Amino acid sequence: MTISGPCNAPDVVDVVALGESMVTFLPSRPGRLADVPSFERGIGGAESNVACVLAAAGHSVRWVSRVGTDGFGDHLVEVIGGYGVDVSTVHRDPTRPTGIYFRTAGDRSTDAHEVAYYRAGSAASAMSVDNVDPGAVRAGRVLHLSGITAALSEGCLDLLRELTAPRPDRPLVSFDVNHRAGLWQDTDGPRVLLELARGADIVFVGEDEAEEAWGVTGGPEAIREAVPEPSVLVVKEGARGATVFEGAGAPAPPSAAQPTPPAPSAPSAPDTLTFVHALNVDVVAPVGAGDAFAAGFLSATLRELPVRHRIRHGHLWAAAALTSPGDLATPPTRPHADRLAALDDDAWGRLRLGPGWTQPAQRAEEEVRTP
Repeated sequence: MTISGPCNAPDVVDVVALGESMVTFLPSRPGRLADVPSFERGIGGAESNVACVLAAAGHSVRWVSRVGTDGFGDHLVEVIGGYGVDVSTVHRDPTRPTGIYFRTAGDRSTDAHEVAYYRAGSAASAMSVDNVDPGAVRAGRVLHLSGITAALSEGCLDLLRELTAPRPDRPLVSFDVNHRAGLWQDTDGPRVLLELARGADIVFVGEDEAEEAWGVTGGPEAIREAVPEPSVLVVKEGARGATVFEGAGAPAPPSAAQPTPPAPSAPSAPDTLTFVHALNVDVVAPVGAGDAFAAGFLSATLRELPVRHRIRHGHLWAAAALTSPGDLATPPTRPHADRLAALDDDAWGRLRLGPGWTQPAQRAEEEVRTP
């Protein structure tokens, strides 16, 4: 099966992100959804979050998706486009609504956290190999996907299988596992996510979700044994840090002049393993950090920075999200992030970041302080 539909061969961009974005209703105060009297509107979507943050950092980015012809669809297209993301290939569906969800104000990791999704039958759930523009999807140096899309419908799952299948014109595929047990209608979710991850080039997975989804314990090395195929495997270890496994001959993103990367070859040497401690952060809101980490890592990958700097950029962009109240936060400027990423290990370990640290007026001497 191959993607069919119109192909207008759009200009090559740094990143194409494909997935559903929804209008998010954020509570005006803590408490149960039943008790919250009012909500503020925002946007939410793993792939569009990555797209917005990358665009805010100066990368050329396209978001591929479907939304309804309702006001919520208008809002999503306008806000995401406002970040500088190309939304020209977002399809407006006159028969299906834009997805929405409500959530409580608490930490998502606690049992008290509630999320109410209204996305069944949404416009984005109708994405398929028959209605997605292949030129728009494959015109990125990197194609970013997540496991959330695979859970939306059989058509979406078929689409992700097609996009992660090996083929000569495939861009570098980035895949964030994003295991959401509540989205899957059956017990096949973990198996499907493992299948998709093994077909990607760059994979992001949390140590905790690898245990929850796949029953893998024993740390990053055990996860690498379960997912040996990707050229780059990023294992996020929460507040401890992140470990990256990079296979020998891991391909760099293709250049804008030549969007087709070289065909991957079997590793001829053991992986290179790199661990980088997470930063000390004064957390304002524990949301959006995973998407920001992926965006920072991909930004540094597009620039072909060393793997240690790629991880550090991931941590820095995640810190920008953690020290801001919403899901989306403006990342640090490139010179700012490069300077912090180049710190020696001792200075990196003493770095503590709080609200406002990404502002240009902030001085390095004010950032590097003993926690």
